[in-house]
Amino acid sequence: MVVALCIALLLKTFLVQAFFIPSGSMEQTIRIGDRVLVDKLTPWFGAKVERGDVVVFKDPGGWLKGEAAQPDQDPAGIKQIKEALTFIGLLPSADEQDLIKRVVGVGGDTVKCCDARGRVTVNGAPLDEPYVSPGNAPSEIRFEVHVPKGRLFVMGDHRANSADSRYHLDEAFDGTIDENGVVGQAVVIAWPFDHWRRLEQPATFLTVPDPARTGRRRGRLGRRRGTAFA
Repeated sequence: MVVALCIALLLKTFLVQAFFIPSGSMEQTIRIGDRVLVDKLTPWFGAKVERGDVVVFKDPGGWLKGEAAQPDQDPAGIKQIKEALTFIGLLPSADEQDLIKRVVGVGGDTVKCCDARGRVTVNGAPLDEPYVSPGNAPSEIRFEVHVPKGRLFVMGDHRANSADSRYHLDEAFDGTIDENGVVGQAVVIAWPFDHWRRLEQPATFLTVPDPARTGRRRGRLGRRRGTAFA
């Protein structure tokens, strides 16, 4: 039993970890209550986060401010057992310091909204985003950001319900997050079974050109404020 627990702990630490999704910021791709499996292994081999990846990352600071804590309904004893199983990776983590979003831009990219047809563009290439929640515009906040090296511009698929990089444009690094804060890439929705699916890189990101070598930060374009959501 001790050996099995040690193996489970090692798997969680270095290979794969389950996460519980408490908010709707990635709907309809990932729904509230879904459990996703996060690949933590490939970064050890030098793999870089790519545009289109869905990643789990640590709160850069204040992104979860105001997030309502989920009440714990478990009786005494059960709660401690679940915490222990979560610690070793046998139950999904509900760590409220983690967020999940889609990477839209990587270091060197220029991410902008919007073009004449209301689409988000990366390095001038418009994105076709079928994963965006039905009824949502690609973004109702206008912006243009040059992503610094080693950082990521992230957005939720539920654009009207996601306090992502767009809501932190006035902060350092224009709302981008540090690559070192990424826990791993979400690769599979494992539960519930009727929503099981792989999370693959959308084809639209394959058409994005490499950034120009001389790109510089362009600043914001009349950013409109809105209500923040996690």
